[in-house]
Amino acid sequence: METTSLQPSITDFIRSTATVLDVVREGTATTRPEICRRTGLARNLVADRVEQLLSVGLIAEGELGRSTGGRAPRSLRFRADAGRILVAELGATLVNVGITDLSGTLVASTERAIDVTAGPEVTLNYVSELMNALLGENRGADTWGIGIGLPGPVEWGSGRPVAPPIMPGWDGFDVRRFFNERYHRPVWVDNDVNVMATGEVRAGVARGHETAIYIKVGTGIGAGLVSRGKLHRGAQGAAGDIGHMAVAGSSSQGLCRCGNSGCLEALAGGSALAREAVAAADNPRSTYLRQLRRDGKELTSASVIEAARHADPVAMELLTASAALVGDALAGMVNLLNPSIIVLGGSVGRSLDLYLATVRRAVLNRSLPLATRSLQIVTSPLADRAGLIGAAYTVLDELFSPAILASWIDMGQPGELPQMTA
Repeated sequence: METTSLQPSITDFIRSTATVLDVVREGTATTRPEICRRTGLARNLVADRVEQLLSVGLIAEGELGRSTGGRAPRSLRFRADAGRILVAELGATLVNVGITDLSGTLVASTERAIDVTAGPEVTLNYVSELMNALLGENRGADTWGIGIGLPGPVEWGSGRPVAPPIMPGWDGFDVRRFFNERYHRPVWVDNDVNVMATGEVRAGVARGHETAIYIKVGTGIGAGLVSRGKLHRGAQGAAGDIGHMAVAGSSSQGLCRCGNSGCLEALAGGSALAREAVAAADNPRSTYLRQLRRDGKELTSASVIEAARHADPVAMELLTASAALVGDALAGMVNLLNPSIIVLGGSVGRSLDLYLATVRRAVLNRSLPLATRSLQIVTSPLADRAGLIGAAYTVLDELFSPAILASWIDMGQPGELPQMTA
């Protein structure tokens, strides 16, 4: 049947339905009149879309609001409890697994040690076991989707890691298929720092900022870039890999796991701190690190942080040197992107006030005055939750996008749809 101006096309119907759902989900409009004012959609169209969303159980009616002269409007709320999102954020040595509701609120989570160098099958089977245990302990609504963050470059379109420096054996592995075959739900996979940046922008300290940088300094170093309120992945999903930018004057130093020398990650990341800690334990000034070695403890980046908290002068110097290099690299990004906020995360990045202060000083010293006029540089308040919350929002933003919403809105929930899981 030919579409006329009196009968909106499927695309128009879905787009307007998604628009109404978005403002109710976000809480920016909670009555029919507010939706009309917020979206500019006609009253009759809003009424029709609200009825559609009520009928499939995506929203629910609440109490009557205050009357402004006519009939009191009834409030509307998004049914965040209608489904759940299963999420995991993998680092080089730790994994966080969680369950969120449909608003991205974390319901349950667990953290365990892993070794991504064991390969994808071993690592992801263990992650799946953790997911199953968490689901068993927290029974509730159906799982609507799965979000995964990986510590390496990920091709966004396929969800496959591409030559990840710290993940031998993972190149090209179909992570999306691995989880889809086990849970029969749509799966989205992204770089771990991208999901952390998403978490901070949607639910953390960077919320409301149109242009932001999230930088993780842990075992490795990476950045998530936000422009116009949206994550900037670049053409293939590789944007923000600041850890493999060359540090000036260090081309012959610091062999990086990517195969190059002089990368920021090789000189300032957690692995570099661990390497420096071993040498520092021979320094008579480093009483704390020397004692850790005498006690038979393995010296890691966490050892350096622990020693710095106990005022070990050499450990403090190591962290200061790392922070100065990170700050110098960020200064270039500030001049290029002019963000309004930089959020430091990762075990090293958020370790001490000393680290934050050194990064802040380097950025302010090396960036143009206009670019830093209102710039905030802060640590992540979400800490380890940022990746899980961001992975959930990655899934939710896709599920409720008009193109994908069209695939399942009539059923009220996604389920297993081939066009979403291929």
